[in-house]
Amino acid sequence: MSDNSLPPGWEKRQSRTNDRVYYFNTATGQSQWERPEHTAFGKGSELTQVQCLHLLVKHEGSRNPSSWRSDRITRSKEDAINILRNYEKELKDASDVQGKFRELAKQFSDCSSAKRGGDLGPFKRRQMQKPFEDASFALEVGEMSDIVDTDSGVHLIYRIA
Repeated sequence: MSDNSLPPGWEKRQSRTNDRVYYFNTATGQSQWERPEHTAFGKGSELTQVQCLHLLVKHEGSRNPSSWRSDRITRSKEDAINILRNYEKELKDASDVQGKFRELAKQFSDCSSAKRGGDLGPFKRRQMQKPFEDASFALEVGEMSDIVDTDSGVHLIYRIA
């Protein structure tokens, strides 16, 4: 098998410590001694960058339980999830999901990206919290995630590029 047949995103590298060959995935940051198989990663593993909208609902257990909307967020995590479930229903019934997502994010997201309709701009792997990254890179363009739980709160994510 030649180096050209490595799965997308994988590079062959030389260890400086013990002069052994290892394999590094530039998309995920994973390294391993064994040559990677073509099925080493799932959906979205060949992507190096995505662009998503998100709607964040913080709760009292969030890393920073405050936002541009409220100095002190006291809702429970369960309440935050229920709020997102209601938004999710609205979005599934919308004829223009992206437009409705932007509108809801502008009004209700607890993230500073609310002023941009929840648009985070393009981002690469290892720039977001792992659960958020995993969900974002697994989406197809025009697809919305299930509820994603991170240290920041709970999110709905909609991939636009």
